[in-house]
Amino acid sequence: MTQTVTDILEDLERASAHDELQHVIEALRDTIGVDHLVYHWVNSDGEQYGCGTYDPVWVQRYLEQGYLTIDPVVSGCFQRFHPVDWKRLDWSPKAARAFLQDAIQHGVGNQGFSIPIRGPNGQFALFTVNHSCTDSEWTAFTAAWRQDLILVAHYFNKKALEFEPGRAPEAHQALSPREREAMTLLAAGYNRAQAAQTLEISEHTLRVYIESARFKLGAMNTTHAVARALSRGIIVV
Repeated sequence: MTQTVTDILEDLERASAHDELQHVIEALRDTIGVDHLVYHWVNSDGEQYGCGTYDPVWVQRYLEQGYLTIDPVVSGCFQRFHPVDWKRLDWSPKAARAFLQDAIQHGVGNQGFSIPIRGPNGQFALFTVNHSCTDSEWTAFTAAWRQDLILVAHYFNKKALEFEPGRAPEAHQALSPREREAMTLLAAGYNRAQAAQTLEISEHTLRVYIESARFKLGAMNTTHAVARALSRGIIVV
């Protein structure tokens, strides 16, 4: 007998260890009748963890292939604060289409609904529902379950933060508007000369902004600084 969403929330409140979240997410999958549910957190160093019902073979492949940098769900949700239907994301790049084809071949459904979660100190996580069905069936499903899923997503994140105190996002100094602009242009693929020209400043001044941002972010180099700024939601590309 499947549980109700209220039962699921009560189970989350009672959970006392990380592995219990896996049991809860499986119970929720059965309750709402979908193929997969996933809670996914990427920390400031690019480390990924969470729980879900995807095939472990696909999870391992996702990590090995570095799909985090290609996945339109992750990049698209970085730019949003509200739930996102996968059909509204940009799947036009060749790499994104190849990624989707690979995902479907590994059992990922053709429909998806992801809820971006913004936690303390710039934490970013996703709670995703995934299923194989027609567009009309999916529209009806998301309309019926949207509010419950948003509530459960934030409960999951609250528990994950409790269970991973050593991985909780570190507090960081705020970047200045110019530092954010410089980081954003570098993240978008501009070289230093192009970024300086766009900001109408000298390359020397740009370097000052970059080094200041790197220091505030506690990064080892510029690439690390850009990665940290993206993962913390400080900049959006």
